[in-house]
Amino acid sequence: MATTAVRSVGSIELATLEAGQGGRPLLLSHGFTGAKEDFADCIDALADGGWWVVAPDLRGHGFSSQPDEEGAYSIAIYADDLLGLVDGLGWDRFSLLGHSMGGMIAQVMALQAGDRIQRLVLMNTHHGPIQAVDADTIAIAVDVLRSQGLPALLELISLLPAAERSPSDMRARAERPGYAEFSDAKVHRCAPAMYAAMAQELIGLEDRLEALASLARPTLVVVGDEDKLMLGASHRMAEAIPCAQLAVIADAAHSPQFENPQGWWDAIAPFLSAELVVD
Repeated sequence: MATTAVRSVGSIELATLEAGQGGRPLLLSHGFTGAKEDFADCIDALADGGWWVVAPDLRGHGFSSQPDEEGAYSIAIYADDLLGLVDGLGWDRFSLLGHSMGGMIAQVMALQAGDRIQRLVLMNTHHGPIQAVDADTIAIAVDVLRSQGLPALLELISLLPAAERSPSDMRARAERPGYAEFSDAKVHRCAPAMYAAMAQELIGLEDRLEALASLARPTLVVVGDEDKLMLGASHRMAEAIPCAQLAVIADAAHSPQFENPQGWWDAIAPFLSAELVVD
């Protein structure tokens, strides 16, 4: 049964959801405005499969530390946090799954410390800058965050015309009790400084596609077939990374673990359970 814990990493504390202590180490990293509970439905099943699973709230999210300075947040800082977390857990080597922004963090970790990562899952993520929103809109959002706070920004967003949701996201919101409320609550628990810092960084990231060709670890690239923002990038990463596999999940968008949980599980479980060649 999964339990919560608080793990100290330098000057910050990371709230975690954990199960299977003593098994094969597996770290799960959520995305921008996500939470450790994004993986709650699968943690016990992974532990039953022999994994020691740890899913943290990233700094600025959920119940982890929430520094007030925008300079306390970046993809590089997140990568350092997670490497510090696995050091504290005593994991010399581990497998890593990163979702969305968590997948970007996972890429940086793999490029920095690839010899420590045994299996890598890049889930609904991108190798470069995210162009979903233009820079002028981000600048307006950041100004509102700095002057009025996160509740004011979220109220402003609620007054704007709603972006078209994917069919699978609408289905999950309609059929999963409490899912819409859970999705909204995660955003409200975010630190305003984190939101401002990462909203700006994500649109200007350095493209890592060429660097990813140097990875020499078994890699699974997973993406929902309705995730228009990440689908092309996922194909490119799967082509660039040696030994990579691509799994496109039908009837799923940006969060396939919720939108098509069986299809998502059928993709990741065989990859994680396959025999590992020790090097």
